[in-house]
Amino acid sequence: MYKLIAIDIDDTLINDDKEVTPATQQALEQAVAKGTVVTLATGRAYASAQAIARQTGLNVPIITYQGALVKNLMDEKVLYERYVPVEAARKLHDYCIEHNLHLQTYIDDKLYARELNQHLIDYTTLNRTQYYIEPDFAKLMELPTPKMLIIDDPAFLDELQPILRELLGDSVHITKSKPEFLEIMHKEGTKGAALTFLANHFGCDLKDTIAVGDSWNDHEMLEAAGLGVAMGNAIEPLKAIANYITASNNEDGVKEVIEKFILNPEQASV
Repeated sequence: MYKLIAIDIDDTLINDDKEVTPATQQALEQAVAKGTVVTLATGRAYASAQAIARQTGLNVPIITYQGALVKNLMDEKVLYERYVPVEAARKLHDYCIEHNLHLQTYIDDKLYARELNQHLIDYTTLNRTQYYIEPDFAKLMELPTPKMLIIDDPAFLDELQPILRELLGDSVHITKSKPEFLEIMHKEGTKGAALTFLANHFGCDLKDTIAVGDSWNDHEMLEAAGLGVAMGNAIEPLKAIANYITASNNEDGVKEVIEKFILNPEQASV
């Protein structure tokens, strides 16, 4: 029996209208009633993710910032946190200034950028996030941050990724949550590391966990989980490593997973 399921938010739990459908909501509640730990695993900031978690009635720790922060919903106690190393943050800042790239960071769960531009407007509109402008952006590099984010053209970011890997070294984890979002965390700030931590926290074997996602930033948790599930709308590389492919986020794919593997496991076959 699966004891824990970790679900990505964007393009996974929520549909293209940014909603959790009543059918999926009911499935979440049924899974919880059966004793399964249902949690979220997202690249979003805690402030953004917790609003969705509370709407869906969850009261467990949730995985945020790609796995760099695991925090209780009830008392907001931090269970797991990994910050971008200061030296890496400084190097990334200097590189982005030199090449005129949009970089944003998160301090105390607040989003900061150096200046207001269309990238920031589009991002905060998409995630319904408040932002703060800090002209003296360099000083923020000295403060603990779970995630830094570059927004740009997807093809350009694909070229930039290996450059930053060489520049920043193996102290950081670099991934994409969307084609235009390149995200930089501590090397242990992955959804896979956070899922492993949560499984231990709940005394649950990893083989008894399910992970559901749609994008490449989900691959570590799909590989760590006993059952890795890709959404029908997932990118092809994620589908290639998944144990199971469910329906899309607009077709209640999460509901299908819960019904098949948690509510009716005797009928399940991968």
